[in-house]
Amino acid sequence: MAQTATRIRQEPGAPPKTSPRGKNAKTRILTPYAMLAPAIVLFVVFMAAPIAYTFFLSFQKKKVSGLGLGKGSTTQVFAGLENYVNTLTDPEFGASVLRVLAYGLILIPLMLGLALLFALLLDSRRTRAGAFSRTAIFLPYAVPAVISSLLWGFLYLPDVSPILYIFDRLGWAVPSLMSPELVTFAIANIALWGGVGFNMIVIYTSLKAVPSEIYEAAKLDGASEVQTALRIKIPIVAPALVMTGLFSMIATLQVFAEPTTLRPLANSLSTSWSPLMLVYRDAFTRNDIYSASATSIVIAAATFIISFLFLRIVQKRAFGQEN
Repeated sequence: MAQTATRIRQEPGAPPKTSPRGKNAKTRILTPYAMLAPAIVLFVVFMAAPIAYTFFLSFQKKKVSGLGLGKGSTTQVFAGLENYVNTLTDPEFGASVLRVLAYGLILIPLMLGLALLFALLLDSRRTRAGAFSRTAIFLPYAVPAVISSLLWGFLYLPDVSPILYIFDRLGWAVPSLMSPELVTFAIANIALWGGVGFNMIVIYTSLKAVPSEIYEAAKLDGASEVQTALRIKIPIVAPALVMTGLFSMIATLQVFAEPTTLRPLANSLSTSWSPLMLVYRDAFTRNDIYSASATSIVIAAATFIISFLFLRIVQKRAFGQEN
């Protein structure tokens, strides 16, 4: 009887009443999507859409009718795989890939080796002025690539370089770093100067996350600083080394700012020295956005494949996972 008296009757045609609990549940469900919406929109507009449009352009080409004069004389038509075939058979593209591979073989081992060495030295107990040293090593990374390339470019030129002037006054014969034989080393030195600091910070942060009890146990067992570094620290920071190695490989495949900035200072650098410089030349100098799009897709696919294979090879050893 009490239940019947307290039961609320709903009039015919009236909308169903929603409990506050149901409204709160809907709000909890929709709130994350509303917060993610700006990032999703920006990603679609500035990342996904340009990539899709580039992929579309890579299958197009320009068709010229008649003399190519007047409105409608040039049209965009489907080209199939023609642009990709032209890219993969282009001798300039092959030569640029070989130059970048040589550049990476010089840069990556030196950069990661120095970053690891500096991180281990800063993590040592005997280190003094650690904060100043970290800042001094990391500071070159904060310098934009164009600025650092101009700085080193003038240091490479014999007429304006104070270092080469001192060497000349001392009677030391110094070869030109802008020569075709040494220009790859000159570009790698610029990237080395700027990249060691970033990788050092990543590795050093990984070292600081290691519990101090492990080092105390190694010290009680009689392990020296070098033995602790070789047998404990380096294996522990292996995932950080893998991450920095992956980032370095991607940056190497996409090298652009350093050779482009040095090109006006050196006749040994062509407009197609690296694959991205070839893309820039085709798109903005030759006005061939279709070939440039195909080359961009090839570079992106090669970067993805190399990164994937690299992670598949090293993940078992560095992360303790099976392939």
